[in-house]
Amino acid sequence: MKSFACGDVVPGCTQTFTGPDDGAVLSQVAAHASADHGLTTVPPELVEQVRAAIVYA
Repeated sequence: MKSFACGDVVPGCTQTFTGPDDGAVLSQVAAHASADHGLTTVPPELVEQVRAAIVYA
């Protein structure tokens, strides 16, 4: 399992995500970025920051 804490990239956000692999976590993060942070597209730099912060759960 992999996990990601949004607060590692967006200070103050407490949302966390878990999934079997990076792709599953990234898809959850993309939906969260749109719904809760208002991002209609996720810039490649942000994707790389998220990837770097994904850890084994």
